[in-house]
Amino acid sequence: MTQFGVVVLTMGSRPLELRAAIDSVGKQVNVDTDIVVVGNGWVPTDIPTGVKTLALPENIGIPAGRNAGVPEVDGEILFFLDDDAELPDPRFLERMAKLLSSRPEIGLIQPRVIDPTGKHAPGRWVPRPRAGDHARSGPATTLWEGATVIRRNVFEGAGGWPGEFFYAHEGIDLVWRVWDQGYVAWYAGDIEVNHPVINPTRHSEFHRMQARNRVWLARRNLPAAIAPFYVGSWTALTMVKLAKPGNTEARGAYLDGLREGMANPPSDRTPMKWSTAWQLARAGRPPIY
Repeated sequence: MTQFGVVVLTMGSRPLELRAAIDSVGKQVNVDTDIVVVGNGWVPTDIPTGVKTLALPENIGIPAGRNAGVPEVDGEILFFLDDDAELPDPRFLERMAKLLSSRPEIGLIQPRVIDPTGKHAPGRWVPRPRAGDHARSGPATTLWEGATVIRRNVFEGAGGWPGEFFYAHEGIDLVWRVWDQGYVAWYAGDIEVNHPVINPTRHSEFHRMQARNRVWLARRNLPAAIAPFYVGSWTALTMVKLAKPGNTEARGAYLDGLREGMANPPSDRTPMKWSTAWQLARAGRPPIY
C-alpha cells in the first residue's frame, strides 16, 4: 500500500479549518498516511491521536515551514496541505498514487481547486496557460501550493521549497526544478481539493514579496541570458496594473522589493538547462514572462 508523508502547515489561527483538513486526510482509503502538523510560530494543540506535531518557535515562512515537516514523516510520496484546504474525496490520495504509478514521468501534481461555497475559482489557480477550462488536465508551469503531491526523491533533488522566499513564488521555483530534473509537473483537473477564494493582497507586504521573489526566482534558476527578460516583463506588466493614482503605495512597495532582490543574492543558484527552458516553452510558458 502506498504511503504518503503528509505535512500540514499552520499558524494556529484557523482551528476549525485545521481540524477539517487533518480529518479529511485521516479519511483517505487504500493508502497509508504519516501526518505531521507543523506549527509555524505556534505549539500545535488539540491534534488528533496518531498525528505528529512539530512546534517551530517562530514563523519562518511558508516554504521553510513546509521543509521543516518533511524529515518528520515517512513515505516515498509527499503531500503538502494548507490548514484551510480540505479533501472532499476519500480516494484523493489513492487517485494521486495511481496517477504517479501509471505516469512515471510525472514528478509533481497539483489538483483542481474548488471553493466549497461555490465562488468562481480564479484563473491563477490553474497552473497552465489557457486556464479557461479548469477541468482540463495538462502540464503545469506554475503552481498553486496549497495541496501539492510530489515524489520525495524529486523534492529532494529540487532542494525542497526555497525557504528564504518566506512566501510568494515558491511554487514556481519548485516546478521549474521538477522540470529541470527531467520530470513533468502535472495539473490534475479531474482530482479536486476544496479551498476558499481569498484575495492574495490581504498580506500587507504582498507587493514587496512579489517583486523581490520574482528577482530571486530568476537569479536562482534562469540562465543569465534570459533572466533580465523575465524580471523586466513582469515588472512592466505589474507597473501597468498599478498605474492608477490610488496604487501609489503598492507601486512603491513593488519597487522596494525589486531593489531588495537585486541587492541581496539568493542562495543555491542552479541555472536550468536550456532544454528545460525549451520544455517549458513547449508546455506553453517560456520562462521569460
